[in-house]
Amino acid sequence: MTDKYDKQTRSRMMAAVRSRGNRSTEIQMAKLLRQNGLCGWRRHYPVPGTPDFCWPMFKVALFVDGCFWHGCPRCRRAPLSRQGFWDRKVAENHRRDRRVDRTLRRLGWSVLRVWECRLAAQATLARIRRVVCAQCGYRNRRNHKLGMSSRDDASGSDVDQVNAL
Repeated sequence: MTDKYDKQTRSRMMAAVRSRGNRSTEIQMAKLLRQNGLCGWRRHYPVPGTPDFCWPMFKVALFVDGCFWHGCPRCRRAPLSRQGFWDRKVAENHRRDRRVDRTLRRLGWSVLRVWECRLAAQATLARIRRVVCAQCGYRNRRNHKLGMSSRDDASGSDVDQVNAL
């Protein structure tokens, strides 16, 4: 199928489109984190790579990678047109992701990457919990709700919500 606009016009139109973040996946992840008692995170914290979620106190960064843009090996389907362009674009994203991961790790951060298609998987949430708990130094995850003070934790409110995993 041919484009009804010439290359320059299409380029100008596409350049005018501004990203607003991967809202649907970020909102879904925020909801899952809340439902599973993972508190204390911040969105788009100003560190290299601007993680989608991070726990600055524990130096844990969480990126939710879109399957199309980051080339999920399970479900990404390459477009049929301009395949070379899209292959290069995804390869650039991979390189940038690795560079950001290395930079954050050098700064002492733990980095987690989650595929968009694996957001709701119990294994994904368990991995996030394991890394955050390890970084905060809390060994007994059974009776601990992340983000709560010890005074709140002693009250026993909603502690079982954490154990849903």
